[in-house]
Order: sequence, then C-alpha cells, then structure tokens
Amino acid sequence: MKTKKFMTGFAALAFSTIVLGACSADNADEGNDEGTSQTSTKESSSEETEAVSGASMQDGTYSLKELNDNNGYHVEFSITTENGEITESNYDYVNADGESKQDDDEYNEQMEEEAGIAPEEFIPQLNEELENEQNPENVEVVSGATHSSHSFQNYAQQLVQAAQEGNTDEIEIDNGADLQDGTYTLEEKNYSNGYRTVFSIEVEDGKITESDFDNVDEDGNSKKDDEEYNEAMEDEAGVGPDEYIDTLNDELVETMDDEEAAPGDVEVVSGATHSSESFVLYAEQLVNAAEKGDTDTIEVDNYVEE
Repeated sequence: MKTKKFMTGFAALAFSTIVLGACSADNADEGNDEGTSQTSTKESSSEETEAVSGASMQDGTYSLKELNDNNGYHVEFSITTENGEITESNYDYVNADGESKQDDDEYNEQMEEEAGIAPEEFIPQLNEELENEQNPENVEVVSGATHSSHSFQNYAQQLVQAAQEGNTDEIEIDNGADLQDGTYTLEEKNYSNGYRTVFSIEVEDGKITESDFDNVDEDGNSKKDDEEYNEAMEDEAGVGPDEYIDTLNDELVETMDDEEAAPGDVEVVSGATHSSESFVLYAEQLVNAAEKGDTDTIEVDNYVEE
C-alpha cells in the first residue's frame, strides 16, 4: 500500500478507523485474526483514498528519546518529512556510548537463538516499513520482536503527531518509570462515519484502575449503543462494539496489573483486529503520559479519508 495520494499528510491515518470507521474495517481482517497472536497480517489495498480532515505533516526532522536504559540500551528515534511524507526513519537502540544494538554481536546472537530474530534484522525492517507505509499502524509486528514493534509503532505515531504540529522539540519518554496517580486523557479531533475516539485511564497507587475507551458521536452517544451498527458488525465479524470495547477496557486494567506488562500484551479481539491494534497504540501513549505525570489532554488530529 504505497499510494502517494493516500499518503499525503500521512496516510489517512488508520486511527480514523480505531473502532471501525465502518464495519468492513475490522471485518476485512477477520480471516487473518489469530486471536491472541500479536502478528496478524494486514491486507493492503491498491485503492487510492484522500484525506479530508487532519493536518498534514510539516517539513522537518522530529525526534524522540527514551530517558532510561533497558539492558544497557535506550531508543533514539527520528523521522524526516518532506512534502507531507516521511522520507527517512531512523529508529535505533543505543548505549551510553552511542553504539547501536545492531552492532552488538553477542546480543544479536543470543536474541537470534531465543527469538529467531535479532536487532540487526528487525530494526532496519521497521524503519523501511514506516518509510514505505507512511502509517505506523500499517507497520507489521515482527514475529519474535513484539514489544519492540509495538514501541516502534507508538513512538512513530507520537512523531507523526509532532510533525502535524510542526513541533521539533525532542519528545522525552520516561520509560519504565512508575505511573503517577491521576487521570490521563486522549481524544481524536475529527469524526469518521459519525464517531471519534475518546479514551482515558485512571491511575491510583501506580496502577491503572480504570480504562474508559469509547467512540462517541457529536452528541456524546457511544457507538456501543448504536443498535443498527452493532447488529451489522455482529453479523459480519461475529463481534460488535458493545462487546469488544468493554473487553479491551477490561483487558488493559487486568494486563497492566503486572508491573512488567505493557499495553501491547492486551490480546487482539477476534473480529476486531484493527480496533484492538489501534486501542493498543492509544493506550501506549496514555501510559507514557502517566509515566511523566502529564495530565494534559492528548489531541490527535486524526486523518479521515474518503
């Protein structure tokens, strides 16, 4: 899916379909849904679409950095944009001396033996896919490097949001920090098929105690209460918003009770693959906000295509 018209201003970001912009959005992946697998295949389409809302990315270089090392390495990531497109993606893990994990022979050999893939392979693969697909959500989760893939998608999306604003300040991720108590909120700005996403998490004593992810219309009505929509999707995909939205919210709270867990550990809901993956992307951002104690509402100028 490398259609330039579609990619103008950033690939008519699939967040416009976070809980199905239309029933077909998730249903299209139903046959590829592997239930608990995090490596579901995304089908590409040759049909060109055009973004009708959502700000284009401004030309420049946008960067992000993890503040804390994990096993001696932290992420440093930048994208370069020209004419509203990502022309270069530079994602890497580096140590205190600025050396790449890709060049750590011992680490690569060990991970290859345990996971079947090594940083020297999956890091260039993720960068290349972002440049080709332009959309973080369309970047495939690499088998054997699931957590790295989810982190890549999350960080890439934050860089895209910075590029939309033209904000070249380096994004700092306080990775691994304790979650600070408070309410953290994210909202889409634009409606797709009459709905936009609103999502908040409540943190108490360093734990997520409540997850409130939903799609609402202009009157604040939930897609869960849209009987016609639920019936149509249930018939086509075997699951409707009245079921999978609650499931995802419950799964996030339960999953994140484990201190070593990440939103990417939330299982994909069969029949709602796109919605599950988009849910994870937004949850990752909210967790990053909670790690820093930043309660400012995250506004996503989501692209909507037609």
